[in-house]
Amino acid sequence: MTTLYDMLGVRHDASEDEIKRAYRKAAMRWHPDRNIGPEDVARAAFQEIKDAYAILSDPVQRQVYDDVFAEEMRRWEQQRQREEQLRAEHEAAALAAAEAEYARMVTLAMRFASDEYNRDIMFGALLGQQCEAALAKRIADSVWALHESRQAAAADYANRATSPTSVEPDGNTTDDDAKVGTRPISAFQTLWHNFFGIPS
Repeated sequence: MTTLYDMLGVRHDASEDEIKRAYRKAAMRWHPDRNIGPEDVARAAFQEIKDAYAILSDPVQRQVYDDVFAEEMRRWEQQRQREEQLRAEHEAAALAAAEAEYARMVTLAMRFASDEYNRDIMFGALLGQQCEAALAKRIADSVWALHESRQAAAADYANRATSPTSVEPDGNTTDDDAKVGTRPISAFQTLWHNFFGIPS
């Protein structure tokens, strides 16, 4: 925001003498007689300088201007803060909506995986929910990889549970056989439970 002080090139707390000297310098620079060619521009600038000096050289008018300007600056700052707050609230709401939509897409893919549909079916279902293609691919790939890992862990557990028990010469079972009856928890199963909220 350009002020009368800016027009004369002085600080807001400039003295009367500083204002007078600045006015004379600016008036000499923009006087129409010294700006042959762009007279219209010089004339307009010269008039603005005269108007600025007329106010700032008068103590009463200068005080009124300072008071009005200070109030305007407070109003402008309040408006700026309100706009920033509204923008922050809008961004937060948009982020929350995006996160909720992402969670909905993941839940949908998990449901299809649990019903034994393959990765391509999951991907198509996500696209059918207007999920962006790249995001749908990432979700389908991740959920399918976790599902396959969970299936492999379950199959491994089933195979170990049905295998014959080995007995060592001392009559004790081997360490592997001792684990039968305790369901193994893979890293993928833990991730599936913690990230997607599905019990292992």
